[in-house]
Amino acid sequence: LPFLEAVAHLPPFFDCLGTPIVYSPVKADLTGNIKKIRAVYDSNPAKFKTLQNILEAEKEMHGSAWPKTGATLALMWLKRGLKFMLVLLQSISDGERDEEHPNLIRVNAMKAYEIALKKYHGWMLQKLFMGSVYALPYKSDLLKALEKGKEVKEEESIEKIHQFLSRVTPILDAIYEMYTKMNAELSYKA
Repeated sequence: LPFLEAVAHLPPFFDCLGTPIVYSPVKADLTGNIKKIRAVYDSNPAKFKTLQNILEAEKEMHGSAWPKTGATLALMWLKRGLKFMLVLLQSISDGERDEEHPNLIRVNAMKAYEIALKKYHGWMLQKLFMGSVYALPYKSDLLKALEKGKEVKEEESIEKIHQFLSRVTPILDAIYEMYTKMNAELSYKA
């Protein structure tokens, strides 16, 4: 429940990435995956107290169709979307940038995409992503959006990003480890 409540606050992150028409499908996908996992949890909170409980129950229930179904599949895509967000924010907070265009975040987004999503996307989705990086906001505009429009020094925003990453990264790492241990990771291309 704490995980589901926390991740429910993350889809608006994609509103900070600028052009709604470009990133609204990603936001909708993330929101849909959270809803699917939440529906399973809500169906029996005592039985599905942890994400691992959900995966284990679905493995037993779906047999050979697992992990290609249900909340297991939704969590797989959710964790990939979260990984994209975390790598993007980590890259920005680490100061990685295009020296010729230091206020652009394309380099950060490309790194995040390469690490978190590219190998799971077919040719069409890869081309769509490559085009979408030109719709990304400037770093200064992203940081301002993350601060909900308040004028805050870049260093303060970066410190908040560091705090967020220090709390979320271990949780995401544990989810990835769980998928590896349970042999639940799928490598097909969407």
